[in-house]
Amino acid sequence: MLTISIDPVIFSLGPLSIRWYGVMVSLAVIALVIITLHEAKRMIISQDFVLGLFLCGIVGGFIGGRAVHLIDHWSYYVAHPADIFGFAGLALYGAIIGAVLAVWIFMKIQRKPFLSLDGVAEAVAVGAPLAQALGRLGCTLNGCCFGKLSPYNSFPGAVIYTTRDTIPPQYWGVPLYPTQIYFMIWNFIVFLIIWFLRGRIKPRGCLFFVYLCLYAIGDFSLRFLRYSDTSYLWGLQQGQIISLIVLVVALSLLIIRMYRFRRKPIAQGELIDQMEQNRGY
Repeated sequence: MLTISIDPVIFSLGPLSIRWYGVMVSLAVIALVIITLHEAKRMIISQDFVLGLFLCGIVGGFIGGRAVHLIDHWSYYVAHPADIFGFAGLALYGAIIGAVLAVWIFMKIQRKPFLSLDGVAEAVAVGAPLAQALGRLGCTLNGCCFGKLSPYNSFPGAVIYTTRDTIPPQYWGVPLYPTQIYFMIWNFIVFLIIWFLRGRIKPRGCLFFVYLCLYAIGDFSLRFLRYSDTSYLWGLQQGQIISLIVLVVALSLLIIRMYRFRRKPIAQGELIDQMEQNRGY
């Protein structure tokens, strides 16, 4: 049996606690920035412009991710109001929504059309799943996003967590589905798929929708094994409902975008594709 007993807090300075979760999220952001800048350079997109987008997106992503996490775990934070202003716990879809909103505001200020970000979105899609895999490693060490009770007694079917503040006491020392590790593996698989497809899917921007579809499929499926104290429509978790919406919207946009591109005359399609490859800020 795999027992995760590592202390989620690395060290404390007075009221400030440095957790493994925060370290891994920081590494995830760094990895995302590095890969996105690499892809932006490959697609001849201004790296200064990309960095400006990232600054807004990171701030908006943190606010959105934290807000949705608080809503999703409101019963806990009502009982522990002091933890509301901490850094442990971010909802991925909240982070995506917050980042997109912040980037939309940035583009309005820059007086540039939001839909012109197809190249940047494709660059982000390459690094995003690897960053999410690193973030899930933080979840594994932290104990958050833990799984339901597992009927298995050994890994990979189950893990055991020792005492920690991110898991209710009744789930200490009992077999749980290692959902964080499953998410981490799925994110890494998505990263490999996206990395292979980069530059192979036309027109530009479609790769971002492929990434959203793959992530939504994995997130919806794996959440059946993830613990949740609330259910919404049809007994599904909040994240599963969001995953379904993301999958339907992203898949529809992907099909429409590729269909329109293929409907253009071959010469015109090649010309447009070349113009997109040479476009940058």
